[in-house]
Amino acid sequence: MDSSLTLSRAPVADAATRPVRQRIADDKAMLRTAAELTRDLIAPRPRIYWADLIASAAIGYGALAVAVTVSGTGWVVLAAIVSALALYRALSFIHEVSHMKHSALPRFRGLWNALVGVPMLVPSFMYEGVHNLHHAKTRYGTSEDPEYLPLALMKPWTLPVFVVISALAPVGLLIRYAILSPVSLLSPKLRTIVMERYSALAINPSFRRRAPEGDARSMWNRVETAASLWAIAVVVLTSTDVFPLRSVLIGLAIGSGVAVVNQVRTLVAHLWENDGEPMSVTAQYLDSVNVPPPSMLPALWAPVGLRYHALHHLLPSLPYHALGEAHRRITAALDQGSPYHKASYTGLPGLVNKIVRSTFTPR
Repeated sequence: MDSSLTLSRAPVADAATRPVRQRIADDKAMLRTAAELTRDLIAPRPRIYWADLIASAAIGYGALAVAVTVSGTGWVVLAAIVSALALYRALSFIHEVSHMKHSALPRFRGLWNALVGVPMLVPSFMYEGVHNLHHAKTRYGTSEDPEYLPLALMKPWTLPVFVVISALAPVGLLIRYAILSPVSLLSPKLRTIVMERYSALAINPSFRRRAPEGDARSMWNRVETAASLWAIAVVVLTSTDVFPLRSVLIGLAIGSGVAVVNQVRTLVAHLWENDGEPMSVTAQYLDSVNVPPPSMLPALWAPVGLRYHALHHLLPSLPYHALGEAHRRITAALDQGSPYHKASYTGLPGLVNKIVRSTFTPR
């Protein structure tokens, strides 16, 4: 959700000494090679999408059921971790939903909303119509990008706050759908605020989204109604002891775990070094991060293709299951002097250390 937190920036160097990433020209050879080598990978494979989503949701909810029914702290924690990781993978498909041509995967968005978006109070409209702005060449890294803040140029304390505040996401979403959604129907002014400020998975606090139109608006209204009814039901059933408070608290803790892991993943998805100027595609690529094999842990904290985030910015139309093969092809085709190789990193600790050090660097 759009955060009201204001993050302080460290002083930015003048034009002569600050990083000039935004002035990097496009490497046409890299862009051409990447496009030519991956043309046969564009089509999504429905069986992979359906099987992956259904399996992830089944494991996530199954482990959640175990977590709220077993006794013994160790078993509860173990089941909760399994549930959080599986539901995080299922939730990550919202990224694919925001990019896909729905005619290529009919009814997938509807299933995702039914299995994940509505139960977890993160319906697809919170990303659709928002995430595509992050990929707009003239918006990326600017004040008009909903998913960008110059975190590497900010004060050191902003990084832990950026991560910790995400733990409150489940409570914030419950308030958004159980209270603000129905109450806003009585006040056009409040409704505008809710739609502009509390209906987007954005990290830029100045971002205001536009109201949807046509079919998008109809879909928004249907899915928001479903999410609102579910949120109200959770509140009512918990207050009447139909849902045991312990079970609800465990569910909220799992939701917080999902949000925190995703926020950490967001923290290392980019280098966050742009100070607001438009960037070339190559510069956007170099400001983004790939964490390819042999490292295996990124499959857990950056699932559904998110470990190839830089490659995704280079070729946003590639389905998640094709990114590994695309990376292998491009890596083999381009020599070591190509900018393509400079966006690959070994793992999470090094990336976190890099951005933390950046915030302590005098500018």
